[in-house]
This record gives sequence, structure tokens and C-alpha cells, in this order.
Amino acid sequence: QVQLVESGGGLVQPGGSLRLSCAASGFTFSMYAMTWYRQAPGKERELVASISSRGGSINYADPVKGRFTISRDNGKNTVYLQMNSLNIEDTAVYYCQARRVGSEYWGQGTQVTVSS
Repeated sequence: QVQLVESGGGLVQPGGSLRLSCAASGFTFSMYAMTWYRQAPGKERELVASISSRGGSINYADPVKGRFTISRDNGKNTVYLQMNSLNIEDTAVYYCQARRVGSEYWGQGTQVTVSS
């Protein structure tokens, strides 16, 4: 059974940090590119950061460049999103996605709320 389980979300003050994790099971994690998306209330889901199957290619959305870092550990079947200097506009549900040609999986999401 394929599972992507996000964790690490929560309530943080502006300027704070969080580290999200997405643990994968039920498929060959090392063969999949991994992407973090987020969806804020009333807005469309947007790409945050992506990393290729072996980690050699990484991309970030402009709003998070220099603040967020995506990484993966293929030995632990886990992808991470380190989020620093958080601001109110980062409030959203964060989802991880596993993708390769012909196959795509999503997690259930984890809520990140940035508020003073």
C-alpha cells in the first residue's frame, strides 16, 4: 500500500522555523522525484520546491528561495522541507508528492500556520 505521510507542521511565529518531513512507503522511493506543494485558504495549490530522484536537481518557487531547503534521504525513504524566516504568507497546508512517468502519489497534508 502506497503511503506518503507528512509531519512537522504546526503554529510558529513570524521569523520562526519549521522542518517538514514526508515519509514514503509502498513504492520505490529512490526512483521518484519529490515535490512539496502548498495550498492556502481560498488559493490554488502551488509548487514550493522539488528534488529529483537522486537529489541532483532542485528547484524552488520564487517566494521561498533563500528561505526554504528541500532535501531527501533515500535510505530513509523521506523527503524534508526546512523552512526558515517564515512569514504569514507561508500559512498553508503543505503536501508532498511523489512523481515519475506514469505514476503520482500524494500525501494527506500538514498544516503550517504562521501567526503572532
